[in-house]
Amino acid sequence: MAAPPKKATEAVPEKVHVWPYLVRLEFLCAIIVTVFLTVWSIVIDAPLEEAANPTKTPNPSKAPWYFLGLQDILVYFDPWFAGVVAPVLIIVGLMLIPYLDVNPKGNGYYTYTERKAAIWVYCFGFLVLWIALIIMGVFLRGPGWNLFMPWQYWDAHKVVALTNVDLPYALGFRSYNSQTIVGGIIIIGYFVVGTGIYMFMERKAMQSVGFLRMIIKIVLVLIMIGIVIKIVLRLGFNIKYVWVTPWFNI
Repeated sequence: MAAPPKKATEAVPEKVHVWPYLVRLEFLCAIIVTVFLTVWSIVIDAPLEEAANPTKTPNPSKAPWYFLGLQDILVYFDPWFAGVVAPVLIIVGLMLIPYLDVNPKGNGYYTYTERKAAIWVYCFGFLVLWIALIIMGVFLRGPGWNLFMPWQYWDAHKVVALTNVDLPYALGFRSYNSQTIVGGIIIIGYFVVGTGIYMFMERKAMQSVGFLRMIIKIVLVLIMIGIVIKIVLRLGFNIKYVWVTPWFNI
């Protein structure tokens, strides 16, 4: 007597080995992509510009596209932050992901329903803090590193009068000491309130990852959001610094 047919769910193995199934598929994809890039590079010429001329420098002088995000951050922050602190935070944050995100759910497959926070944080950091700044640097930064909308002509003689002020000064605090105190209250209050809101929203995650991991994650996320807030303040309200002290400015 013939055995009953197996169900469709039973025919599919629950787990498969990396070799040969995954490695074979990745190798075939690599071959196809390599052939495509080779043919593309032979058929289409690279859009190279003329040889460098020291007597005729371009305006603006732009870095390669993959560095334009950092170059555009220089508009909104001091060089010590845009050139040192921000890249270090990006590298360290990416290195800490395997140690901070210890949730086993979703490993080996894509699951948005179980990993909403992780996916949103990564997309925010990659798309907003990196890709958006690159697009702005490539298409919206014209002569003099001025901001031009897509429908505007890139006028090399355009002069923009910037009246940058510190946030405490814009709020009405004129003395140096009061600006230092108010700026400190704003920065510290931002991290305190942001930490409270994040812990309230992720109460269950607090139990699984622990207090130290949660604090590090919250600080990194708040720094990411704070960078966007500072960019908005600079573009919309010409705010230069939020916290002004005799030793450092933020």
